[in-house]
Amino acid sequence: MCGIVGYLDKAGAADVPVGGKLLAMLTALGCRGPDSAGVAIWGAPADGLIVRVKAGDRGEVEPFRRAIVNTARKLGRVQRVLTQGRLIRFEIAKADPAELQAALEAVSPDVEVVSVGRRLEIVKQVGAPRNLEAQFGVSRLTGTHGIGHTRLSTESRVDLSHSQPFWAHGTVDLAVVHNGHVTNYHKLRRTYEQDGTRFYTGNDSEVIAVYLARKRREGLTLREALAASVRDLDGSFSYVAATADAVGFAKDPYCLKPLLVAETARAVAVANEEIAIQAALGAGYQACEPGAGAIAVWEAPRPRSPSEKPRRRVA
Repeated sequence: MCGIVGYLDKAGAADVPVGGKLLAMLTALGCRGPDSAGVAIWGAPADGLIVRVKAGDRGEVEPFRRAIVNTARKLGRVQRVLTQGRLIRFEIAKADPAELQAALEAVSPDVEVVSVGRRLEIVKQVGAPRNLEAQFGVSRLTGTHGIGHTRLSTESRVDLSHSQPFWAHGTVDLAVVHNGHVTNYHKLRRTYEQDGTRFYTGNDSEVIAVYLARKRREGLTLREALAASVRDLDGSFSYVAATADAVGFAKDPYCLKPLLVAETARAVAVANEEIAIQAALGAGYQACEPGAGAIAVWEAPRPRSPSEKPRRRVA
């Protein structure tokens, strides 16, 4: 029942208001899931890593913020610290992602690293999509592409950790949104936990992020990882995944969960209802629904500054 969306702007400018597009799409799908909502956006590359950290589930945020920032400063130069709700955001130069995540999550059992990327930022919260604007100013977030999710909880808790998108913990710039059920979730989770993988939620969607991260570490491209997932994941599902370089989707082999795609000269939009695509693209597009077991990937353009002219394509 959840709403999932993806949007790619083909121009490649770093100042495209992708956040506004995603917010419009999620708002259109608000009836599919009022429990929580979030977006992942790939913006201009940072000089180092962009980090978003959940400051516990309860209590004052400020003590968490101090401990998180002080811990990060032991590993690198920290700048642009921002507190939004229970999310602490900062940039850190020349830090090892795995070492950084381990150090931050050692601050408290309630601390979770929500995203790490050279371009990726994830913001999410409990409540309807419209709350994303009030808390994070999502419409002002810019980038080349992004994905989003609005959730109706059917099998796990409603809190920030269980909200989507899910970052693929430990893998820079990889995130996923999912609608449906992965019925071999428990089997996969037990297998991965035996290898030392930590799971942060009881949400079956999280296993998709773990799966893709493992396939990427094995050397598979995003397209190859999506194709493998159609064979290895059981259930009824459609999901959208993205990296700094690409965005794509996968559908289950039985075509049980809807997903529509529309592509224009300007952009690509993906959602599980056309009303969301219309909210992003307006008029002048043609939407289609891919078949059973379908996958597709679009390469993201290299982000350029607002003053840089687009490159001409050579035939």
